[in-house]
Amino acid sequence: MTELLLRDARIWGREGSVDLLVRDGRIAELRELRELREPGRGDTGGHVEELGGKLVLPGFVDGHAHLDKTLWGGPWVPHDAAPGLMGKIRNGQERRPEFGVPSADYVTALLENMIVCGTTHVRSHVDVDPLVGLGSVEAVRDAVARHGGRISAELVAFPQAGMLISPGTEALLEEALKAGVESIGGLDPAGVDRDPVRHLDAVFALAERYGAGVDIHLHDGGTLGAWQFELIIERTRALGLNGKVTISHGFALGDADPATRDRLIAGLAEAGVALASVAPSRGVLPLRLLREAGVPMTLGNDGVRDLWSPFGTGDMLERALFQAKGTGPRDEDVELALDAATYGGARALALRDYGLAVGDHADLVVVDARNAAEAVCVRPRRSLVVKSGRIVAREGDLVR
Repeated sequence: MTELLLRDARIWGREGSVDLLVRDGRIAELRELRELREPGRGDTGGHVEELGGKLVLPGFVDGHAHLDKTLWGGPWVPHDAAPGLMGKIRNGQERRPEFGVPSADYVTALLENMIVCGTTHVRSHVDVDPLVGLGSVEAVRDAVARHGGRISAELVAFPQAGMLISPGTEALLEEALKAGVESIGGLDPAGVDRDPVRHLDAVFALAERYGAGVDIHLHDGGTLGAWQFELIIERTRALGLNGKVTISHGFALGDADPATRDRLIAGLAEAGVALASVAPSRGVLPLRLLREAGVPMTLGNDGVRDLWSPFGTGDMLERALFQAKGTGPRDEDVELALDAATYGGARALALRDYGLAVGDHADLVVVDARNAAEAVCVRPRRSLVVKSGRIVAREGDLVR
C-alpha cells in the first residue's frame, strides 16, 4: 500500500481547504484540516506534501493531439506549406523524411512538456498511410512507454492524406486496429475524399468489426459540413455506438444558423456523439449550449511545433485560455473552458473514475491560484502533477 497526503488543499468546486489522502493510486479520503493521520506509519510508503492552500484540479485531458508530427526538441523549421488543407498535407508528407518524422525522441520531448504542464491523459491521432505505414503508431507508443506511466495515451489511426484517394490506406488502418490502436479516424469525407457515404461506410464498418471508437476530422463548413454531421449522427445511432464517436473541429456547427445549430446539437446529444475542438479562431463551438444539451466537448492542442505550424506548447491551460476568449470573460465562462480541458475531455474519451471525488483516480494538478478562472488566465507553473497517485512533476520539472 502506498499513500500520499496533500495537506491544506483547496479542491476545485469545493469550499474551504481539506486534506486529501491518496491510497494506491486513488483518492481515498477528503477530510477537514489535520483530521487525517500522517501516512507512512509502518510499511505504507507514505509521503506528505504541504500545499498551503494551493488549488487542486483534475489532471488535464488533451482530447485532440498529433504527437507523431511534432518537431519538439528538434530543429526550428520555418513554415513554408502551400495555402489550404491539402497544401499542409502534402508539405507534411514530403518533408517528413528530411527531419526524421515521426521521431520517438521528439514525441518523448513533447510529452515531457505536456506532463510538467499537467496533462495526464492524451488522445493522439497518428498518421497511417502507404508512405509511413504504421511507423507513427510505433513512434508514439515507444515515446509513451519511455515515460513509464507518467502519462496515459490512446491512439486514433488517422488517414491524414485521405483514405479513398490514397490507395492502400484503408487496409493499413485495419492493420492498425488489429495492432491494438483504440480508434479509427476519418478526414473530411466530402472535402478530401469526395465521397462521404463511402468514406463513412468504411470507417464505421471498421469500428464495428474491431469494437473501436471513431474520431473524424471535419473541417468542411457550411451546409456541406452540416450534412456530414447528420450522416455521422445517423450511423452512430444505427450501430448503437453511443459514447464511442467524436467529431473533431466541426466548424460547420459554428457556421450554422441558430435553427440548424440547435437541430444538430439535439442530434449529437441523442446519438451520444462528442465534439473535440482546438479553440480555433474560426468556427468556435458553442460550449455553453453544448454543455446544456449534454454533448461532451473536449479540448486539445492539435499539432505542436510541426511541419503544419510553428505554434503550440502542449499546455492545456493555455488551450483553455484560447477557448475562454471565444466563450466569454465571466468567471463561469472561463471555468466552462477549463471544464472542457478536464471533465469534458473525460466524458468525451469515456475515462472512468475521473475527477476529484473519493474513489477517483488520483490524476491531479496543483497550482498556486485563488480559483479556477485565475488558473486559466494566469497559467502559473504547475506546483505538482500527480499521475495515478505518483508525483511525476514538480515546479516545471519532471520527477525522475
